[in-house]
Amino acid sequence: MPIAVDIDVMLARRKMSVGELAERVGITPANLAVLKNGRAKAVRFATLAALCEALDCQPGDLLRCEPDPPEAT
Repeated sequence: MPIAVDIDVMLARRKMSVGELAERVGITPANLAVLKNGRAKAVRFATLAALCEALDCQPGDLLRCEPDPPEAT
C-alpha cells in the first residue's frame, strides 16, 4: 500500500511557498521537494513534527495510504 504525501495541499491551504516551509522546518528546499513529490524512502519523526508545527496540522493531513493499483491481467 503506497503512502501518498499531501504537503503540496497543505502548502496551498496555508498560502506558503516551498522555500518558506523549508526554512521554517530547517531542511533544504531540495530535500523538501523529494519528500513533497513522494520520492523519499523515509521521514524522521522530528521532521514530520516540524512540518506539522509549521503547517499547523496533524501527520494525517500530510500522509495517507493509497490502495495498491490493480494488477494487469
